[in-house]
Amino acid sequence: MGMKAVGIYVLRGITLLVAVSVFSFILAAASPVDPIRQYIQANPGASKENIAKMEQYWGLQEPPVKRYFQWVSSLLKGEWGISTSFRRPVLEVIGIRFKTSLALMLTAWTFSGLLGFAAGCVMGVFREKLGDRIIKGICLILCSVPTFWIGLVFLAFFSAILGWFPFGMAVPPGVPPESVTLGQRIHHLILPALTLSFLSFAGVALHTREKLIDVFDSDYALFARARGRSEAGILFTHGIRNALIPAATLQFASFGELFGGSIFAENIFSYPGLGAAITAAGTGGTDLPLFLGLVVFSSCFIFTGNLMANILYNFIDPRIREGGRA
Repeated sequence: MGMKAVGIYVLRGITLLVAVSVFSFILAAASPVDPIRQYIQANPGASKENIAKMEQYWGLQEPPVKRYFQWVSSLLKGEWGISTSFRRPVLEVIGIRFKTSLALMLTAWTFSGLLGFAAGCVMGVFREKLGDRIIKGICLILCSVPTFWIGLVFLAFFSAILGWFPFGMAVPPGVPPESVTLGQRIHHLILPALTLSFLSFAGVALHTREKLIDVFDSDYALFARARGRSEAGILFTHGIRNALIPAATLQFASFGELFGGSIFAENIFSYPGLGAAITAAGTGGTDLPLFLGLVVFSSCFIFTGNLMANILYNFIDPRIREGGRA
C-alpha cells in the first residue's frame, strides 16, 4: 500500500469517525436521560464546580448543532467527560480497561488464527476422511453457537467440574495488583481468551480448507505429484502460501467481531475490560459520557486494525503492491 493509498484510506476513516460521532450524538440527544441529573444522583456529594463542568461539557441549553461541535471540540482536547459509573475521567477509565481487554483480545486473536489455520490445513490434507469430517462438523457447530453459551460451558466443565481454571476475574481476588504474578494473570486469561477465539476460529478453518482443496486440485499440484512430490511437500510448497492470504484477510477483518464478542466474554468471566465497561455504561443508559467515549474509541480501534491489515497485505502478497503501482 503506497502513501497515496494510505492517505485515501485515512481520509475514509476520518469520514467514518465523523459519521459515527454524529449518529452517536443524535441518539444520545434523543435519549430521555438527563446526564446532569444522572450525574448528581450518582455523585450526591458532587461539588458545584464539577456540576458546572458537566453542564458546560453537555451544553444542554444550547442548540443541538452547537452542542455537537462543543462535544467534538472537547474530545479533541482530551476532555471526554466524567464517568458516572466509575466516578473517574472517561479517558482514564478507557485507558485502564483497554490494557486488560487488549491482552484478552490479542490472545484470542492469536488462538483463533493459529488454531483455525492449523485445523484448516489438516482438513485440506485429509479431505473427506474421518478427521476432516469431525473437524468440519465441529466448525459448523461453532458457527451457530453464541459466545456466551460457549463461555458458560467452559465455566461449568473446566472450572466447576475439573477445577483447572478460576471462575473469572483477571487476577486472584483479594491479591494486591503489585503481588500478582505473570503466571496468575495467564491462568485467568486462558479460558476467556479461548471462549473469544471461537468467534473467528471456524471461519478461518473452513476457508483455509476450501483454499487448500483448490490448490490440491490445481494443475501445478498435479504436475508436482507427477514429479514425485508428496502431499506434505505440496502443502508446504504451494498450499500454505496460497491459503495464507484468505486466512489473513478473515483474521484481520475480525477486529470488529472480536471487540463485540469481548462484551459477552468479559461479562461471563467477570473480566474487567472494555466489554464490562460498555455494559456498565449502557445499563439504564445513565453513563452517557462513558458510553459515547467507548463508541468513538472502539471505532478508532477497529479502523486502526483494518489499516494495519491493509498494510500487512503488501508483505504477505507482493502482487497487491504491484497492482497498486500499476
